[in-house]
Amino acid sequence: MSRRALRRLRGEQRGQEGPGLGQLGLEPQPGDGPERARQAGPPPAPANRSRAGVSNRFELILAEEESEDEPPAGEERVDTRLSERDTAGGNKEGTRDSNKEGAASEEMDNGQEEGPEQLDRTPVSNNKPRKKKKKRKAKKTSAGDTLVCLTLRETQVWHVELCLTHGALLSSRNLNPENEWKRYFGAHAVLGDQRMRQRQRQYVRSTWLTAPKNTWPRYSKTGITMRLLDTQGGVQHFTFEHHREYQQVQYKFLDTVESIDPNNIVLLLQMNPYHVDSLLQLSDVCRMQDDQEMARDLIERALYSLECAFHPVFSLTSGTCRLDYRRPENRAFFLALFKHLMFLEKRGCPRTALEFCKLILSLDPENDPLCVLLLIDFLSLRAREYTFLTRLFQEWESHRNLSQLPNFAFSVPLAYFFLSQQEERPELERSQAQERAARLIQLALVMFPSVLMPLLDHCSVQPDARVASHPFFGLNAQVSQSPALNQLTSLYVGRTHALWKDPAVMAWLEPHVHEVLRMVEAQHPLVQEAEHKRKIRYQSAPRNIYRHIILSEMKEAMAALPLEVTSQPVMGFDPLPPLDSIVSYTRPERTSHPSNESTLSLFFRSLLPNFNLQGDIWHEGDDEAGAGQDLNQGVNRLMAAMRDMLANIQFQEPPRDDNPEGDGDWN
Repeated sequence: MSRRALRRLRGEQRGQEGPGLGQLGLEPQPGDGPERARQAGPPPAPANRSRAGVSNRFELILAEEESEDEPPAGEERVDTRLSERDTAGGNKEGTRDSNKEGAASEEMDNGQEEGPEQLDRTPVSNNKPRKKKKKRKAKKTSAGDTLVCLTLRETQVWHVELCLTHGALLSSRNLNPENEWKRYFGAHAVLGDQRMRQRQRQYVRSTWLTAPKNTWPRYSKTGITMRLLDTQGGVQHFTFEHHREYQQVQYKFLDTVESIDPNNIVLLLQMNPYHVDSLLQLSDVCRMQDDQEMARDLIERALYSLECAFHPVFSLTSGTCRLDYRRPENRAFFLALFKHLMFLEKRGCPRTALEFCKLILSLDPENDPLCVLLLIDFLSLRAREYTFLTRLFQEWESHRNLSQLPNFAFSVPLAYFFLSQQEERPELERSQAQERAARLIQLALVMFPSVLMPLLDHCSVQPDARVASHPFFGLNAQVSQSPALNQLTSLYVGRTHALWKDPAVMAWLEPHVHEVLRMVEAQHPLVQEAEHKRKIRYQSAPRNIYRHIILSEMKEAMAALPLEVTSQPVMGFDPLPPLDSIVSYTRPERTSHPSNESTLSLFFRSLLPNFNLQGDIWHEGDDEAGAGQDLNQGVNRLMAAMRDMLANIQFQEPPRDDNPEGDGDWN
C-alpha cells in the first residue's frame, strides 16, 4: 500500500469525511483473490481524483514529493543486484525477488481487509516492511564500503613510489596504536575509563599521528609552517619553513646544546613548549636516563607540533607527498617519525610501527635518508605481514636490487616459509611458497655466508661438526668481508635473531645449509659469482646507512662503524647531516672574545658563560673616555655577577637532635 493511501486513511480516521475504499481503488472486486492480487499488483491511482475529505491538503503534496524522492522499483533492484553481485554473486537474486513478491502479496492482502480495527493496524503493519528495507539498505552500504576497502587493499601496487595504503580512513586507522591493542586485548581492556575522561576533556585539534594529552601545555602557533614547492608528474614536493620568531628560538637552542647542560634545554622548553628540536634532544637525554615514558611523550609532542603545521593539501596516505631531507627544516619530521616507530615496536605494536615505516619511505622513496629499507622487513615479519613483504620484494627487486641487502636476502625466504605453514591457504600456494623459500634461502647463504654462525650463536644453537669446521661458514667468512658488509650483517643479526629461534625455522634451515655446502664442494658457478660480487661491492657504506645505525643503537652494528663517523659529535636532533644540505637561513656569528683576557675574566666566564668583563671588543681609535666608561661597566657587571653567585649559594644546615636524652615521656 502506498503512503498516499495511508495518509488518506489517517485523515478519515480523524473524523473527517474521506473517500471510501472504492474511490481509493482498494475495494475488493468479485472474483478477486490473493492469487489475482499477487499477479495484478497494486491498481494505478486515477489521474483526476477528488481530494475532498482530506484534513490537510498539503499532506498529499508532501506525499507526492516523498514518493518522487524514492527511487523506482527497477532502479532499486539494479543497485541491489550490483552490490549483491560484488559480494556474493548472482545466486541470491531469486531469493530476493521472491521476498519482494511476498512483501507485495502482504500489502495486497492487508489492503483487502476492511473494518476500523484493521484500519488502525494498517499503518503499523505497512511500516514494518519499509523499516526493514531501510535496515537492509544500511547493511548493503556498509558491506559495499567494506568491499571497496578490501578491493583497494588487495589491488595496491608498489612501483617506484611507495604508497602507504589506498584509502585515508583505512591507513590513518592503522597509525593509531590503540587500534592494534584493541585487536589483541579488546576495546574494554584498552580504553577502560578513558571514555568518561574524553567527555570531560576540552576541545583539542584532531590529529592522525598522535593523540594530544591533557598533561601537555596549551598549543599555540610556534612559527612553523609548510609550503608547497612544486608538483611534477602527480608528485607534490613540500617543505617546512621557520618564521623569524622560530629562528630566534632555534638560535637559543643551539646555544643550549653547546653548553652541554640538559637543564638549559628544560628552561628553553618552559618558554617554548613545542620547539621541535628541543623536544627531540631532551627525549634522547630522558632515554639515556631510562625514563622511557617521558622520552616517548616528548616525541609525541614533537609530532603533534609538526602535524599542526601541515599544508592543507599535504596527505599522509596518498603516497605522492615528498619532503627533501637536505633541508634542515624537514629533518625533524623524519627523525620524530623514526623514533616514534621505534618506541611503538618496543611497546608491542609492530603493525603500527610498520605503517609509520611505510610513511617515512613514502616521503622520499628514492633517497631513503634514514634507510628504513633495513628495518621494514623486520617489522613486516613481526606484524606477520608476510604477503606485503614478498610483494614489496617482487616489485622493487628489478630497480633497487633488494636481494643484495642481507636483511631482504634472509627475511624474504623466511616470510615464504611462514606462508607455507599457514593451513588456511590452498595446497598449491603452500607448495609454491615452500619452493621459493628453499631457493631463496640457499641463494642468501651463498651470497652472505658470514650471517649463519653469528645467527646460530645468538639463537643459542650449536651447529653440527661439518658446518662448524667448514671454512665457508667459519671465521674466515667474517674476517674476509668488507667493513660495510660487516655493518649490514651485524645489524640484521642483532635485530632479527629472535625471529629465527623457532625450532620449526631451525629445522627448515638445516637441510638447506648442507645443500649449500654440497654446492661449495662441487664448485658451483653461483658460489664463485657471489664471491666476486662481495669483493667488488660493499666497499663503503653510504651516509644514510650510518645514520640508520646510529638511530637504531644496535650494539653489534655500532661497534662496526668507521672511525670517521664515531670521532665526530653526533646530535640527536640532526645526526650526520647531509653534505649537500639546502640551507635557508644561517645562524649569526657569535661575538668573539678578545685574546688578551685576564685570568680572573676567564675564571668568571668558566663559572658564568654569559659573563663578559670587557664588554664589546675595543676598536682602534676609541678615546680614553670611552675606554674608561667600558671599564666601569665591566666592573659593574663583575660586581653584579658576584652578588648573583653569592645569593645562589645555599648552605645545608647540620641535622639537629631535638631529643638528646633519648625517648622520654610525652607528658
